[in-house]
Amino acid sequence: MNIAVIGAGQVGGSLAQRLAEAGHEVVLAEREPGSADAACARSSRLSAAPTEDAVRGAEAVILATPYGANASVIGPLADALVGKILVDCTNPVGPGLSHGLKSERSGSEVLQALAPKAKVVKAFTIYGFENLERPEFPAANVKPAMFFCGDDAAAKARVAQLITDCGFEPLDVGGLVQALHLEHMTLLWVRMVRVNGHSPRLTWAALTG
Repeated sequence: MNIAVIGAGQVGGSLAQRLAEAGHEVVLAEREPGSADAACARSSRLSAAPTEDAVRGAEAVILATPYGANASVIGPLADALVGKILVDCTNPVGPGLSHGLKSERSGSEVLQALAPKAKVVKAFTIYGFENLERPEFPAANVKPAMFFCGDDAAAKARVAQLITDCGFEPLDVGGLVQALHLEHMTLLWVRMVRVNGHSPRLTWAALTG
């Protein structure tokens, strides 16, 4: 799949590397020349292009910016995102690790309003970057689960494959209305790991029988 990644930090860089190494064509979006150089250095399979060029050439766009940047980044790209899969990896965080939108609406629903003709899927949000870089847990003999949600079934099926390619077990939790709950799962993980000292290698697993 042709994929553009907006956000070249720890989350975006980790996902770009894993997806490129899985065989996808991955381009890192640059707001300024050279801004994605460090992320591109992760793999010889990665390249960079100006943001709009990267988005227009992609089938799927992964958004891994700080949540506060979403409106300024996505608003001008609404036309370029028409019909494309938009994977939302962002989380609104407020004071004291509260929900940044007061739990009245998910960040993903706000993103869908910014790009109404994109197919928004929430994914890659319930852990820190450490597990995106290294999702293997051989001693446990189980894959970590990656919860995801969205309203377009075909888009979710393609994102499920990206999740698998990144080393996770995809778990579809429903429509985009579920994004708020995933954002609270992220806040739970952050409080447990960044505040209370649990290992950043903490993940969830989905067991069925």
